[in-house]
Amino acid sequence: MARVPVQFTLNGQDRAEFVESGVTLLHALRHTMGDTSPKAGCQQGTCGACTVIVDGELRLSCLTLAETCEGASIETAAGLANEGLLHPLQRAIVDGFAAQCGFCTPGMIMAAKTLLDHTPNPTRDDVVEAISGNICRCTGYEPIIQAVLTAAQSNSQKAG
Repeated sequence: MARVPVQFTLNGQDRAEFVESGVTLLHALRHTMGDTSPKAGCQQGTCGACTVIVDGELRLSCLTLAETCEGASIETAAGLANEGLLHPLQRAIVDGFAAQCGFCTPGMIMAAKTLLDHTPNPTRDDVVEAISGNICRCTGYEPIIQAVLTAAQSNSQKAG
């Protein structure tokens, strides 16, 4: 396979990488760039463990070719902490015991972040809809839903 150059921003840092033509963004993130926060679950686009944000929109990195991300801004769960402080969603997940095995957590966080970026004060139904593309086999979803609502409330209190 041919290697192709790709330039983009990953978690706020400009990157220029050579990737194999046809390789997924998931593979490039994990194996070329060392960002293992997107998880390799089903690799068929059904579990949501590999969810990232590309140019402000949710993307399944297992279905996205890395070379199609030329010039894009890519966010992963690994880039959310700021100067050692957890992002409010990450803090709410931890404080609310909303992760058990943790495999789905990065994808859930990215889906929830996209929701909160677009809908700062979501309803419970909004949260359920937003994370509906992410499968969790451990928590039963309720602790995750509550953590997202807690993060939203925390953000609105800081803004107000």
